[in-house]
Amino acid sequence: MAVEFLVRMRGVKKSFAGVKALRGVDFSLRPGEIHALVGENGAGKSTLMKILSGAHAMDEGDIFVDGEPARIGTPRRAKELGVGIVYQEFELADDLSIAENIFIDRLGAHGIVRWRDLYERAQRVLRNLGFDIDVRRPVGGISVAYKQMVEIAKALSANARILVLDEPTAVLTPNETEKLFAAMRSLKEAGVGVIYISHRMDEVFSVCDSVTVMRDGEVTGGGRIADFDVDGLVELMIGRKLSTMYPPRTAAVGGEILRLERLDGDAFSDVSLTLRKGEILGVFGLVGSGRTEIARAVFGGDGLRGGKVFVNGAEARIRSPHQGKRRGIALIPENRKEQGLVLDMPIKTNITMTNIRKVSSRLGVVSAKRENGAVDELVRRLTVKTRDTRNPASTLSGGNQQKVVIAKWLNTDAEVMIMDEPTRGVDVGAKVEIYNLMNELTARGAGILMISSELNEIIGMCDRVLVVDKGGVRGELPRELMTEKDIMKLVVGGHGS
Repeated sequence: MAVEFLVRMRGVKKSFAGVKALRGVDFSLRPGEIHALVGENGAGKSTLMKILSGAHAMDEGDIFVDGEPARIGTPRRAKELGVGIVYQEFELADDLSIAENIFIDRLGAHGIVRWRDLYERAQRVLRNLGFDIDVRRPVGGISVAYKQMVEIAKALSANARILVLDEPTAVLTPNETEKLFAAMRSLKEAGVGVIYISHRMDEVFSVCDSVTVMRDGEVTGGGRIADFDVDGLVELMIGRKLSTMYPPRTAAVGGEILRLERLDGDAFSDVSLTLRKGEILGVFGLVGSGRTEIARAVFGGDGLRGGKVFVNGAEARIRSPHQGKRRGIALIPENRKEQGLVLDMPIKTNITMTNIRKVSSRLGVVSAKRENGAVDELVRRLTVKTRDTRNPASTLSGGNQQKVVIAKWLNTDAEVMIMDEPTRGVDVGAKVEIYNLMNELTARGAGILMISSELNEIIGMCDRVLVVDKGGVRGELPRELMTEKDIMKLVVGGHGS
């Protein structure tokens, strides 16, 4: 007899050190349903899913799987019940092959691995997802996008009937995203229930059947996705009406602040551009186009083989991040956890580490009064949600971690802000706050180089856009000519060259 719900969670509560993360949450998933779980960072989405996957134990509540009460105390038990989860952070072994990662806990019986069979099974799982790659390759040598697909394949290979995807498209190209959506629809037809966590509203409305909205550890609404529009969903998420996603650009564009002349590096060549004061210059390109490598080279994170960098008209020889910082350049990196923060260190230390001199006495001793004053001002300015800035940065939600990365560079008074995917994994409310901050920075005369995979973001925020593909600049469009169609034409033209 078919069950009505694959999963039902009733009255689920969870607290951490006295902070209520979940306040009696109800959630249900039907067979063959793609169910969106949305809300701001820190709303409780991940905590709820970690309880379902056995990573956390709930304090109160009931869980039913296939209509039967379920005690999910460990990830192993969750897998036995058919729950598979793909987190934002990869859980892969770089030294092992793709096939070994997919079947990491089921390599063979009695310690005997039948390699040919293992490779065939792994290849089959990936092809069913629409991806074809040599499964004997080490995971450490494949792109971030393919690592994401290996994580999904790993979950599906365990015959998951309840699949949780946490921001799965954050590192995928539009083409790869469509392949993922096609795979999700196939799973839906097979009766698999998919819980889809995303901050991208266009994706939620494109692929999901239903939605549950969370805010501050509670469910604020939900139902069939067809009964909502974007504005109504966002209002449930943030608790207020959003007048506009992209605030108007009013900063006056001034003189040149950054110029690149025929830059050559390991992943790009002959790259030239000019950034002006008060300007947001967008850089759009698919994963692997060379856009991130260009940003890192300008900042001094990667070496250059040739070309020149000019800051405020003067040539700048930048061979290290320290030299980049001294020339007034800041880099908000694509991967905040690995490159933007020291997660085990306090929030306030992360904010002040780029400019210790600003919070130190003449003798070089850090002044607690100066440090707290500088940190408190930036925390208020960026509305970082934290109980105590002495807590480790790892205790913050993704959106608040991103704000801390931005805060540490605001602490340096940089003139050139390079923002690589500044709103990746950030909720709608925090995105708008970051956009407003970008406008504030340009109004003060800073120039922003914004790298983004989201065309709507590029069109909504940038004064100009450069399209990068295969390590080179394929074209430029001014604000009045920016459309998704025309930007993608330049990308396609790059692939055809």
